[in-house]
Amino acid sequence: MHVQESHWSAAPLASAGRTGGGRAAPLRVDAQRNLEHVLRAAREVFGELGYGAPMEDVARRARVGVGTVYRRFPSKDVLVRRIAEEETARLTEQARTALGQEDEPWSALSRFLRTSVASGAGRLLPPQVLRVGVAEESPAEEARVPQQRSQAGAGELRLVDEDRSAGEPGTATLLNVVGQLVERARAAGELRADVSVSDVLLVIATAAPALPDAAQQAAASARLLDILLEGLRSRPV
Repeated sequence: MHVQESHWSAAPLASAGRTGGGRAAPLRVDAQRNLEHVLRAAREVFGELGYGAPMEDVARRARVGVGTVYRRFPSKDVLVRRIAEEETARLTEQARTALGQEDEPWSALSRFLRTSVASGAGRLLPPQVLRVGVAEESPAEEARVPQQRSQAGAGELRLVDEDRSAGEPGTATLLNVVGQLVERARAAGELRADVSVSDVLLVIATAAPALPDAAQQAAASARLLDILLEGLRSRPV
């Protein structure tokens, strides 16, 4: 998995196609098509190379000029935020579906993990949840969420405070819903007592390798997830 941090600000997302009065202006057919191509390309490129991938790579994948990308997204940070917010919403919906459709706590948690990993969510986990850097906090510190390794390999996987991440749009909701899955499984005695929301997100990030062959990638993800799920389950004393 290769994910780098984009130095994006916490400013509100500037939506493409908005007028000065804040209303969404309808896009021409060709402009709408270009926007869809850019978003699809961004998901693919960031999923493969991480959020550190340049805008030129996105434009090349979308088969448009880089100027077209910048007309829709005035900075890379805006594009990263758009993709990250969409991924946060998708993960939240997957967690809610698992909560609502699975009566057994372990089945709900494992369903969420399998669905998220199969969808490639681990390669697009939002940078407000996963940030790259060298650990500064003590391992004993609590209430933290996982970070991804840098593409260059310079930074080790570390955790950051949930409080800092929870202020980002949609992230608090995601952490809350996943937290319900974790609490239910733990209360049922099916999840190890020391497993946290952080660990669940870490599983999603870890079990989504970026491999060139789609079939190999799916098989590797499924195999790795089976192993990780066994590690999460509680064991009789």
